[in-house]
Amino acid sequence: MWKDYNLEILYQDEYLVAINKPSGLLVHKSMIDRHEIYFAMKMLRDQIGAWVYPIHRLDKPTSGVLLFALDSHTAKLMSEQFMSSTIQKRYIAVVRGYTQESGVIDYPLSVKLDKIADKDVSKVEKEPQTAITEYKRLGIVEVNFAVGRYEKSRYSLVELKPKTGRKHQLRRHMKHLSHHMLGDTKYGRGEHNKMIRKEYGCHRLLLHAISLEFIHPYTKEQKILFAPLDETMDSVLQVFGWQKFT
Repeated sequence: MWKDYNLEILYQDEYLVAINKPSGLLVHKSMIDRHEIYFAMKMLRDQIGAWVYPIHRLDKPTSGVLLFALDSHTAKLMSEQFMSSTIQKRYIAVVRGYTQESGVIDYPLSVKLDKIADKDVSKVEKEPQTAITEYKRLGIVEVNFAVGRYEKSRYSLVELKPKTGRKHQLRRHMKHLSHHMLGDTKYGRGEHNKMIRKEYGCHRLLLHAISLEFIHPYTKEQKILFAPLDETMDSVLQVFGWQKFT
């Protein structure tokens, strides 16, 4: 599906370039998905005719703002901003049930190793890592579709702000609260995923990195980049009666 696909460029200057990564696209080549021949780094490099350096990651099923550097020194400077938690990332997600209006999830997460990519990593158990996520409920909805023992299903639209960067942090934190993300085939609930596929034609994880805020490493200007929703996620939000988030 990615052949001849043009990535949506959200921002570009002589040092940085940001795209709106679509759901289902890898950021870079991975041993986990060895059959995949398309990934954002290579597609962007070919599209703009310049080498790009990844600064952070988004999971394959997650969409939204993805920032690259155009040289190794800029990549180093931006990586330092990410490590010092001065960069502000904001996501929106659709989750099962009605969440609290707002809260902070302070729940350490164990280190997740991949059987293929991390096969040479020591098997010694590591202590769970500090993981903190702020969340705010943006909307709720009840739909007339039976899932499990309930005649109707309830969902929330939430804004998520990770304060740490652990693997699959947002998905695992929402699972910890029993507010699993819709479309999450790894940490979610199969019966809800099946329902949104059948009733709404939604075959993706409903998690989107909607904005990224940072200080430009050279101009020192504050930059806020926004990524519009794709057609599928936007359609679900509209059907659920929630306003557009762009």
